[in-house]
Amino acid sequence: MTSPRPRRAPAPDARKRDPERTRRLILDAATAEFAAHGFAGARIAAIAARAGVNQQLISYYFDGKEGLYRALAERWARRQDELAPAGTPLDEQVRRFSREVLTDPDGVRLFAWGGLEYTGDDPDSGPRAQRLRPFLDAIRAGQAAGRVDARIDPACLAVALMAAALATTSLPHVIAGLCETDPRAPEFVEHYAGQVGLLARLLGLDDTAG
Repeated sequence: MTSPRPRRAPAPDARKRDPERTRRLILDAATAEFAAHGFAGARIAAIAARAGVNQQLISYYFDGKEGLYRALAERWARRQDELAPAGTPLDEQVRRFSREVLTDPDGVRLFAWGGLEYTGDDPDSGPRAQRLRPFLDAIRAGQAAGRVDARIDPACLAVALMAAALATTSLPHVIAGLCETDPRAPEFVEHYAGQVGLLARLLGLDDTAG
């Protein structure tokens, strides 16, 4: 096993900067770059240029491209907690995730890219499954209480609802054709989010909290 690469210290002028601000600038730039090109296509030099920082600062703060991507996954996990705190009914969770594209379109696109580039090697797989476990358990609880049809596979339903929430990002061409509208127009996103929430309620998820 190779030993971790030593992190190079930033230049003296960089050390005088606010490190938290610098980290935030890099993370924001990385979100935009990864959202535009995916992990494979993103370039550290482009991220540094977007952030307006020296490229070596990315290695110093995040230990390179992989570390930066992990940091973005952690940031998204915190955002998920903000969107769906404990006790939020599942229909409302789905509605909020569906409209998140209005707040953070790059973050949603980055999440979608993770699926497009998936090859079986996903370091966030375990943590992600753990974060989604309450969602799955809530569906099962709804089935036990007789609110959710027992014939439905809870895991498949969770996946289907997540896919529906991502549709304005992952299927904009389909929406444009079928709905005859701009899939990214705020008024449509609000309408679509309400429809996905309604679907969840019709499935019996309105009294089901994670």
